[in-house]
Amino acid sequence: GGNKITVELVTNGSIELCKSDIEKITQIKDLLPYGASVYIPALPKQNLAASIPCIARLYEAGYDPVPHIAARRIPSRKELQEYLDKIVKDYGVHRVLLIGGDIPKPIGPYKDSLAILKDGILEYTGIREIGIAGYPENHPRIPADVLKIAFEEKLELAAKTGLGSYIVTQFCFSPSHIVDYCAALAHTNPNTPVYVGMAGPTDLAKLFRYARICGVSASILGLKSLGFKAVQLVSHTEPSEQLAVLAKYCAARDRCNVIGVHIFSFGGIVESARWMHSKFSQVNR
Repeated sequence: GGNKITVELVTNGSIELCKSDIEKITQIKDLLPYGASVYIPALPKQNLAASIPCIARLYEAGYDPVPHIAARRIPSRKELQEYLDKIVKDYGVHRVLLIGGDIPKPIGPYKDSLAILKDGILEYTGIREIGIAGYPENHPRIPADVLKIAFEEKLELAAKTGLGSYIVTQFCFSPSHIVDYCAALAHTNPNTPVYVGMAGPTDLAKLFRYARICGVSASILGLKSLGFKAVQLVSHTEPSEQLAVLAKYCAARDRCNVIGVHIFSFGGIVESARWMHSKFSQVNR
């Protein structure tokens, strides 16, 4: 039934933390399943190595750390290789989320995430799987057709190089958009796993503060340019309604490539982990 699917979507789900969450990793230890994927955003103006303490903490706590790799913000191939070598060998990292890294000009050799894939550095250092961002409401700065071509190229290139690939969608507050997007992906990419991004339990003030820190957007205008309606923002307290709609969508399909949810925690990782826990512990009641 719907409840069983809801539980699966959350149990197989992942969560994203912000830099301020590093001290709270111990507080989420009993809330998420052992080995759950926790994503570490690439922060503007910080070098790759800045995320290593966070990756180490997550690994020690029994989680699967998944760092974002922001192509345009990588200063050199050498720095990328040293970083990947270390996190793969020392902290069991086996997947990364590839993103462009929203700055107008690359600071190093990689103009986009395709350039990193073409380089061969990921499989060389032992990365086995890549996450690719999907945009249910399109991208604020990239035209839809350009986005689509790059998206397909990444999936093709990953397959060619023997890397596994999956899709993580940007959060969006419209359940109908999410379902339409997943249905389109089921048609074009039926064998690619999809994790559906959702904004975790949060209030409006926190959303804006952390949207900036997590690199989602700089302001209410920025959030609006991502397609958010102010009214949806004000009414969003937690994503249960979106989860219910998604579970219903999955239940209606014989083969569904939606694997789990991906919760953006906006600096409220404990609240988000608690929300996830409350969903997957329903099955034991």
